Amino acid sequence: MASVKALVVAGGGSGGGSGAGNGGGGAGGFTYDAAFVVTAQAYSITVGAGGVWTYAQTGGNGNVSVFDTITSTAGGGGGSELASGAGKVGGSGGGGGYNGNGGAGTGSEGNAGGNGSSTSSGFPGGGGGGAGAVGANASGGSTAGNGGNGTANSISGSSVTYAGGGGGSTRTGTAGTGGTGGGGAGANAVAGAGTAGTANTGGGGGAGTNEGTGGTGGSGIVIIAYKTDGSDGVTTASTGGTITTSGANTIHTFTTGGTFTAVLNATSNSNFFAFM
Repeated sequence: MASVKALVVAGGGSGGGSGAGNGGGGAGGFTYDAAFVVTAQAYSITVGAGGVWTYAQTGGNGNVSVFDTITSTAGGGGGSELASGAGKVGGSGGGGGYNGNGGAGTGSEGNAGGNGSSTSSGFPGGGGGGAGAVGANASGGSTAGNGGNGTANSISGSSVTYAGGGGGSTRTGTAGTGGTGGGGAGANAVAGAGTAGTANTGGGGGAGTNEGTGGTGGSGIVIIAYKTDGSDGVTTASTGGTITTSGANTIHTFTTGGTFTAVLNATSNSNFFAFM
């Protein structure tokens, strides 16, 4: 039986905007499988784009990333003070805008967004949830919530943190910082724009303020790795994505959609057909 390591991160949600204080975007769903079973075939790969904010609305959800049966959930958009205030549900949930609750996360993929404040001084919003931590609640009348931190993974050959939440915004006071793993910072000035989430991390976008745009969510990523010596049952004749090696592993990285074609070694193929 052949297997690979697989990391699938969805696109992050965008931050809320337009209102005085808004919620940060939730991170894209984070899924890691250290022994995902593969057969000799071509697998379609989808890498989700980040969510985009639309005027006077909550932030837009990101888009799913897919590898075979693994589908990571899109990050939730941040809440807008001018809409319902609530952050959207996602892989990680978007933060709540002023007087709104954060959106829920999805299972083991991420965490909930923080709640916005009900105190109308700076109208602060909550931080978007991250893969490793919930988004922080806004506090008092002028302190927005920070985005939740993401989760580190070494499938690429070095430790990289993915799927951090976006920071909330406030009209005056202290804006929320983005969570580690590509979360964008919120704004704290009139017409301030939220910072975009980092591409190919699934980070949530930071929230904007009065007439300011919510930051776009960071796009996702799919990474597949296996032992170069064939001991996982997969050979280096496999194709797709950007192929690198690190230590004992061969790594296929997809920053856009594509196809991973798994080529198995003779032992794996014979074992497969023996059970047919």
